[in-house]
Amino acid sequence: MPFAGLGLHVVLAVLCAIHAVRTGQNTYWLFILFAFPLLGSAVYFFAIYLPNSRLQRHAGKVVSAAVRAIDPQREVREARTAFEDTPTAQNQMRLAAALLDVGDAPGAVQQYEQCLRGPFATDPEVRLGTARAYVGCERYADALRQLEPLRTERPDYYPEAVSLLIARALAGTGRAAEAQQEYASAMDKFGTYEAKAEYAIWAYATGDTATAQRLHAELEKISARWGPQTRELNAPVFQRLKTARALASKPSAESRG
Repeated sequence: MPFAGLGLHVVLAVLCAIHAVRTGQNTYWLFILFAFPLLGSAVYFFAIYLPNSRLQRHAGKVVSAAVRAIDPQREVREARTAFEDTPTAQNQMRLAAALLDVGDAPGAVQQYEQCLRGPFATDPEVRLGTARAYVGCERYADALRQLEPLRTERPDYYPEAVSLLIARALAGTGRAAEAQQEYASAMDKFGTYEAKAEYAIWAYATGDTATAQRLHAELEKISARWGPQTRELNAPVFQRLKTARALASKPSAESRG
């Protein structure tokens, strides 16, 4: 039995090491993982894997959605007060994210661009937040300038969010074929409701009715099983999908004439 336990520790260390190599982590993690298999694997899981995992992101979004439903401006007020009291880069990043979450993309851009001029210019959180704000302002070329180096340098950092933002930015800059490829890749790789919905939104907007309707049917099956929390969590993309479908179903001016 002790040997079986030791074997499990080694297997966990090997799995963590594979993840570390694939995602470009510092090589000292390999030493930690194999020098201290059980403890090293536990530390790696909580320090590296979990913060960037889909599970952690989902849990955080559920909590944030619940708070916004009760008091939509609460985080903005608290973040602004924190930044005014202590104007650090971290507090400015918090304020920028809070503004973006309530739909104030121009305000978020203003804060993020100040972060880009400081020592955190290449921080992945700043780059991703800035890109989200740029997409919200339809500054798609600027968004790509943040997303492309982020994907290259930190392929492990919220890869689904990065991929979907790249797809939206490519579409916004008129690179339709590349956008379609990026959407399809994200859907195949992640298979989430969000990935399928973003692809369907693009398909409706570009007149690819067959793809849009196929994806919409799949999405309706998924959403039929949702509880209230999941529905609230996915409300923004759900509303965008609903709007895209409504716009696509409207007759054109020529057909009305």
